[in-house]
Amino acid sequence: MKYSMKWDLDSLFAGGINSDQLKAKLTQIKTATAALGDLLDRWDAASDAPDYPQFKKLITQLQTIDAGLDQAGIFVTAVGSADIHNPDVAPVEAELQDLDTQIQNVSGKLKKVLVQVPDANFNAMLVDFDLKPIAFNLQEMRNEGKELLDDKTEALINRLNLDGKSAWSSHYDSLVATISVPFHDADGQPVTLSAGQADNNLLGNADPQYRAALLPAWEQAWTDKEQLFADTLNHLAGFRLTEYGAHGVTDFLQEPLKQNRLSAKTLNTIWRVVDENKQFLLDYLDRKAALLGKKHAGWQDVEAPLNLPGGQLHHFTYDEAAEFIIKHYGEFSPKMAALAQHAFENRWIEAEDRAGKAPGGWMESAPETHESRIFMTFTGSPNDVSTLAHELGHAFHSSVMADLPLLRQEYAMNVAETASTFGELIVADANVRAAKTDAEKITLLNAKMDNPLAMFLNIRARYLFETRFYQLRQQKLVTPAELNELMLNAQKEAFGHDLSTYSPHLWASKLHFYIDEPAFYNFPYVFGYLFSLGIYAKAQQAGNFENDYIALLRDTANMSTEQLAQKHLGVDLTQPDFWLAGVRLIKHDVAEFMRLTDSLVK
Repeated sequence: MKYSMKWDLDSLFAGGINSDQLKAKLTQIKTATAALGDLLDRWDAASDAPDYPQFKKLITQLQTIDAGLDQAGIFVTAVGSADIHNPDVAPVEAELQDLDTQIQNVSGKLKKVLVQVPDANFNAMLVDFDLKPIAFNLQEMRNEGKELLDDKTEALINRLNLDGKSAWSSHYDSLVATISVPFHDADGQPVTLSAGQADNNLLGNADPQYRAALLPAWEQAWTDKEQLFADTLNHLAGFRLTEYGAHGVTDFLQEPLKQNRLSAKTLNTIWRVVDENKQFLLDYLDRKAALLGKKHAGWQDVEAPLNLPGGQLHHFTYDEAAEFIIKHYGEFSPKMAALAQHAFENRWIEAEDRAGKAPGGWMESAPETHESRIFMTFTGSPNDVSTLAHELGHAFHSSVMADLPLLRQEYAMNVAETASTFGELIVADANVRAAKTDAEKITLLNAKMDNPLAMFLNIRARYLFETRFYQLRQQKLVTPAELNELMLNAQKEAFGHDLSTYSPHLWASKLHFYIDEPAFYNFPYVFGYLFSLGIYAKAQQAGNFENDYIALLRDTANMSTEQLAQKHLGVDLTQPDFWLAGVRLIKHDVAEFMRLTDSLVK
């Protein structure tokens, strides 16, 4: 079958970024938000009891407004990602951001109103037949309301944030666009690389000498503008810390943990498991370095491909990739396979390799039409197939929740990475099994190691850096030299002082430090990866795990992460046992890599 590599956006809003349907939707959202605010001002819990018809209307309208904004948001993001030079996108993005602020104001007011509801009335609401499905979410809203300031102050903070965290985050994107890296290509000719091009070459070029020469040029490009990036990071973090302080929050990890519905005890257990089980990955890196003719790998070698004789990988056409994913999804879950096929057939995916597209990949769901859209650039590599499987895993997660109230669909970032990584694992394992030679299998295992290396070592370094940066930022502005030192020390600690080169300016070059929401865009990835590994290990033992897996996904926005794992997996996430089951899967892959490469380094 011939699948299109270009998505269909007309089913979301016909007519492009200047769509009349989109304009009407934004007008409708603005009007509905004002009406909701008026209704909220008139609501009284006591007179609404015992059936609470007015509150049900309130909460239904809020979810309807949020769904409309999400629907518009995915469309505008999609148009901008597919054509980064479209000048009409930015004004619409600004309009969406302004609408979002208005909705936050009303939502914040509702949370504060819930705090004022007498306990007896609130408890009665939670067991009401119509409200019981969102009882957990209503309790969350009430708890959040207890931390909010008066309505005018909260509205002011939301408005200031447009020129605060949000503005500094956008400013970072503007700065990155000015980064250029003077270098020489493989033929010795001078070239100027953009930040994205240089990053791709630094981590993905097959020539070790090319990567080694590019690293200092890469670092110099960020050094030249390090003060600008330091200002941006300091002010973004400063605004965040000031906002926390205004709400009585002194622990900068409190909000990120709450947003991920995760306890500090679980997070500490994860990091302990990571730190105590990293040596086998460091041994793997030493073996990889030996295959590259080096004693120790450099920063630029960690995610690099291996270019072994006879290790050339199969180049997938897009149709082959689609059929490969559908087939191997189906071996685990017919419903996953059906969703993937539906996505390909209904043009949910933008995969064409062409100029003018944004870098990276993502999946977003459109709640009004119960669809998803996936953005990536497909070049035919096995890694691209895994990326496609990853994003389709996200889409499957959203699809099994589509019939739930919108509040029940708002799962946190940490569990968001569960279904995606699960889908990626299925396809990555299938790729390795399909290898025709030992050299090809070595190459594929090396590619598969990118995830555990990132989670156990690279993201561990980012977390160490970010926690230490915020500790210092609570006291003073942090200089570029101090930021470099913090990053270098974090990388050395995470990688066991085992690398020959490092990237001290990662604090400037890594977008994740500059994302305004959510904060601490690092540990949720590690959680999601290890959580999906634990589920994957359990699925391999359980046989038919499809229905249990779907039941778990449907509850991801309905309880704390610890409760989710206890209910559906029967495990205690604050203890290491569950996490170690996933570690054993990684160790199995490393052992196979070591066995296959023994004869190549003797």
